[in-house]
Amino acid sequence: MMLATIDNPSNAVKWTMAEMINQPDILAKACEELDRVIGKNKLVQESDLSKLNYVKACLKESFRINPVGTRIWDEPLRFKPERHIVDEVSNVSLVDHDLRILSFSTGRQGCPTLELGSTTTTMLLARLIQGFSWKQPLDTSTIDLAESKHDLSLAN
Repeated sequence: MMLATIDNPSNAVKWTMAEMINQPDILAKACEELDRVIGKNKLVQESDLSKLNYVKACLKESFRINPVGTRIWDEPLRFKPERHIVDEVSNVSLVDHDLRILSFSTGRQGCPTLELGSTTTTMLLARLIQGFSWKQPLDTSTIDLAESKHDLSLAN
């Protein structure tokens, strides 16, 4: 359980940050939300997470973009966090009980650490965005997020 708590959030955040770096306008919007909600003089706290809908929408979009099941989304290969924000007052949740995305599972057999995983993942992403200036590597215009064509299971 502890391995999943540490490994899954870091992997989710890695993919989310790569997607956001490839689309600087999305990264800028997340930075703007953090500046507006938290400010520049304090770090994100757990009590702030419920107010960070755009940051959570970015994570949810990262979970959605490579689903286990059939792609049921408009523009399925486009990273578009706005699709998860219903309105200005609704709270974005990383859980999708309709199983259009699989983040932490659902139901009685769902992840027993659902709240911990959601909190850890959101906190990690928010603090990384808040604490650093992000941009694409100097030698490339985008981060390549295509699947590897190599079988990594045979690597030594």
